[in-house]
Formats: sequence, C-alpha cells, structure tokens
Amino acid sequence: MDIGLSSACFYPLETEKSVLRACETGAKTIEIFMNANSEFQPAFVKNMADICKAYGVKVASVHTMGSFTESFHLFSSYKRRFFEAKDTSFKRHFDVMHTLGAEILVMHGIKKPGSIEDEEYFDRFGELIRMGKTEGLKVCQENVVHYRSESPDLLLRMGEYIGEEFNMVFDIKQSVRTGVDPFEFAKKLHKYIRHIHISDHNSEKDCFVPCKNGTFDFARFFTMMKELGYKGDFIIELYDNGYESDYELTFAMETLKKLL
Repeated sequence: MDIGLSSACFYPLETEKSVLRACETGAKTIEIFMNANSEFQPAFVKNMADICKAYGVKVASVHTMGSFTESFHLFSSYKRRFFEAKDTSFKRHFDVMHTLGAEILVMHGIKKPGSIEDEEYFDRFGELIRMGKTEGLKVCQENVVHYRSESPDLLLRMGEYIGEEFNMVFDIKQSVRTGVDPFEFAKKLHKYIRHIHISDHNSEKDCFVPCKNGTFDFARFFTMMKELGYKGDFIIELYDNGYESDYELTFAMETLKKLL
C-alpha cells in the first residue's frame, strides 16, 4: 500500500517524459497512461521500464489508450469489432504490462447511453477480465462520469453478474462529478475495489492536488478503506491545471503517506 502518482498528471507531455517526471517527484509507485500507438513498440516500453528501474519505482497500473474509443471498438452493437479489438488493440496492453511489471489495467468502458444492453456489456467486459486473468492480470472497470460506470448501482449489478472476478478502480473526482459522495460510493463497492485514484476538491473546483485548500478528509478515507479490507495503492491522478509545481505533488505524496 503506497501513495503514488499517475503519468496523466503531466499530460499532454509525451508519455516517456511524463514517466521520468513522475519518478523525479520522488514517487515510488506510479500509473502509466498510454497515449499513442507508437508507445506500444517493445523498445519504447522497455525504455519506460528502464527509467522506472533506475529510480526504484513500481508500476502499479496501466491505463488503456483512447478510453473514449472503447465504446466504439469494444462495446458497440457491431459485435465483430469487439472480437477484432480484443485480440489486437486490447490485448497489446497485456504485453506492455508484463514488461512494466504492472498488474492492473484501467478501463472506462461504455459511454452513456451506449448501443448495447447492460447484460451484453457485462458479458463482454467479463470476457476481457478472463483474458487478463489467464495472464495473471486484473482488468478493472473505473467509475467515470458520463459513462455507465458513473452509477454505483450499475457497478453493483455488474459485480453481481460477473462474480468474484469483477474488479474496479475507484476515482474520487469522478464520484464528485457524478454527484455521489465518495465515501458512500467506495463503501458500497469496496469488495470490488483494487486500485484508487485520489484528488482533492472544494466548492469551487472538483479536482486539484491534495493537501492544498481542499475539503476531502483523506485520514478518514484511508482509515475507512483499510477497515473495509482494501490493500491496494492510492494514486494521485490530476490534470495539468490541478497543481502549480511538481513540488506540490511531492509534498502531497509525503503528507498523505503520513496519514496512511
């Protein structure tokens, strides 16, 4: 269990530069967000792995490239695209994860309203989960506003339908944007949560660096999640307008580790 950092904090800086910058903040656990087809080349991925190894950094998770396209390629009413995409563009993420040593793949899934019924969506996502499981990896559904996964009730039904293989990533800012209290969201779904994205917020802004004028009670959240049996990492995932300097990221990680 650690407080880490996502390379998404530095987007649109190129991914390999974002990884290096994350390492330079002092993070010892990171998430890598893939952003272009060329970044799946073995030499490119090995370079990122070498950077992490040099800094003693663990890659906990990989975020799929082009999350907004998942509805079209994997979860549309034209099922042939699903079979093609899962065996090509989707599966290549597994090769990246093996090279980086990551265990968790983060997915947004289907946007609202979508063109297939919930049950078919659950069936397809379950197939992706089982593909990952055969390689020792966890394919996880993230809660995301404007996606079906923004609904805690939908996620509960998804978990009940897929069964114990279902895993999810919980994101605080996405819960806030959906209008659902993050504590209630996480409590309701806790048995499925394997990875957590953290950020702070207040009445004026819904996503910025923790430990700077925010209202979220991280000490209470960490205590609650540990009492509920959570054993994963907490990854700071922001946008580049959510902080003013890399020092703020370093300070947030160091401060939150004391609370953890």
